[in-house]
Amino acid sequence: MIALRELALRRTADRVDTQMQDWRRAAQGGALGQPVWATRDALLACIGPGEGGEAVVRSTARLATQSDLPWHAVFVDAPAQQRVDPAARQQALRALKLAQDLGAMTVTPTGIGVAQALVRYAREHNLSRLVLGRRQGRRRWRLSMTERLADLTPDMDMLQVPLPKKAPGRQRAADTPAKKPHWPGYAAAVAACALVALLAGALHGVLELTNIVMLFLLAVVGVALLYGRGPATLAALLGVAMFDFFFVPPRMSFNVSDVQYLITFAVMLVVALVIGQLTAGLRAQAHAATEREGRVRGLYQMARELSAALAAEQVAEIGARFLQAELGARSALLVADDANRLRLQPGASAEVDMAVAQWCFDRGEAAGRGTDTLAPSAALMLPLKAPMRLRGVLAVLPAQAMLLTLEQRQLLDTCASLLAISLERIHYIQVAQSTTVQMESERLRNSLLAAISHDLRTPLAAMVGLADALALTQPALAGEQAEIAQAIRASSLRMSVLVNNLLDMGRLESGSVQLRRQWQPLEEVVGSALAACAPSLQGRDVAVRLAPEVPLLHLDAALFECVLVNLLENAVKYTPPATPLQIAAEPQGEAVRITVDDEGPGLPPGREEAVFEKFERGSKEAAAPGVGLAICRAIVQAHGGRMHGENRIVDGRVAGARFVITLPRGEPPQDDGSQAAVLPDNAMP
Repeated sequence: MIALRELALRRTADRVDTQMQDWRRAAQGGALGQPVWATRDALLACIGPGEGGEAVVRSTARLATQSDLPWHAVFVDAPAQQRVDPAARQQALRALKLAQDLGAMTVTPTGIGVAQALVRYAREHNLSRLVLGRRQGRRRWRLSMTERLADLTPDMDMLQVPLPKKAPGRQRAADTPAKKPHWPGYAAAVAACALVALLAGALHGVLELTNIVMLFLLAVVGVALLYGRGPATLAALLGVAMFDFFFVPPRMSFNVSDVQYLITFAVMLVVALVIGQLTAGLRAQAHAATEREGRVRGLYQMARELSAALAAEQVAEIGARFLQAELGARSALLVADDANRLRLQPGASAEVDMAVAQWCFDRGEAAGRGTDTLAPSAALMLPLKAPMRLRGVLAVLPAQAMLLTLEQRQLLDTCASLLAISLERIHYIQVAQSTTVQMESERLRNSLLAAISHDLRTPLAAMVGLADALALTQPALAGEQAEIAQAIRASSLRMSVLVNNLLDMGRLESGSVQLRRQWQPLEEVVGSALAACAPSLQGRDVAVRLAPEVPLLHLDAALFECVLVNLLENAVKYTPPATPLQIAAEPQGEAVRITVDDEGPGLPPGREEAVFEKFERGSKEAAAPGVGLAICRAIVQAHGGRMHGENRIVDGRVAGARFVITLPRGEPPQDDGSQAAVLPDNAMP
């Protein structure tokens, strides 16, 4: 009760916190200046480029585990972060992957400033504690990230984690591509400023100096828009220098005749730098938004195509086309069959290590490249997890030899989920179609059998009557004629039994038979069955071994007698004459086990279940198929029991067939003394 109470309180707290945050976002919109409500502690791990991200993640995970707190891990994809060394950026992405494995919610938001983006995310998600790394030897003239966050978040707690010192001369990671050269952007900045200077020089007598300043600012905007922040800064500096040298008196000199031009230079430089920074930041954000929009559009297109797929081959083709278009990656789809064996679908463009794929499928975990399991594998293996079960494995081979970013990995996970759901939908469509066809064919067959059976009963009864009439004619029939009449009568009776079984089977499968169950002693039902089969059992010994502790059973006596009669007649039909039979019963836990044994050739190997199908023969030599065993199983299942057949093995050889019936034991009613249980003196017991 204490544990349940604590669980209920936690669930209540989670629900109230979720409702509070939804109302808070709807009311105030998550603005940068919105205060954090101290309703529930939560941690935010701030990951930066370099080697310190893993230490921050592990410290935050440890604090979250000790205090049982939710936590997030964030790496801001700001324009400033895109200028860092690619190896340091890859280390940050590895730290994000580690945080995701440790249970954090990982996000890579974009923004012009790292500190502003972190604060905005923390306020939007009501995160009250920020965890940052602290490194020795920072630049004294520059504010640290902690100081900038402290100015923006006076209402939040900040925890600092000591980071290791950078190792000098560290080599770039082997799987990280070389950094692209930036000299074309700087060359374009120089060319743009020179072009503006030439144009303004040609129009010097026409344009005022203020208009010439606007031309240089326009050049800065163009360079920032095309090449980013660094070339824009160079264009701003060159623009001020060229404006001073070529256009401010005295011309062709950096001397200034009027001190007020110094203010013009300063304002021009500041405006150019600000415009360049803002333009570059907006360019980076627009580029990120365009990429995200393209990925969302691709996912939507793939989901729409998957909704119309009707085969696993189509799913594999759609997935391969999406991965090639979005990530430039080769892929292969492996679909599991009913025996959980992976089968490679046609159109695979990536080589698949079947051992790694089978490990991924068996354990339901990602394996291969970029994971902690079987990392030397060239491809990344993702399990296709559907709502009901695993449907297969997606193998992805990226085009570039680098670690996938967090967004790319999330894109792959989303793609794998869509493929898994599509495969499960196709599977259940096939199941529904086969089930519908089977139900319709079964219904049609039962209707035909019922109609034929009703039409056959009257002529069969007439044939039996005519055979009896022939036997009573005067003068008496000769020996051969009498045998023919007897054979006609026996065949008609056998056909009548088959027709009755067909009718019973049709009623059982249609559900129109209502069981009249009563608490019966098993020995009475066995005795009635033996009496009904007495003509067929002539010359055979039938041993009945019912354990004394067998309780009363809740049975429909007439139907269960039919089960025993069919089993005995089946044994007579398929065993040599004069071989003995045995009926035994004993309790086993909450059930009662009933067996019918013979000493015949036994059941055909591998067909122990097939003999319970309608119109199945026990052996090829049987005269005609029947439905007796199918009726037996249907009646037993209607009683809530089970029935199966097996061979009796004695001294390593088949000694006959055995049919086993398992019925629920139940609880017979007890005499509570409310009615007299003693017979009167003059009554016969």
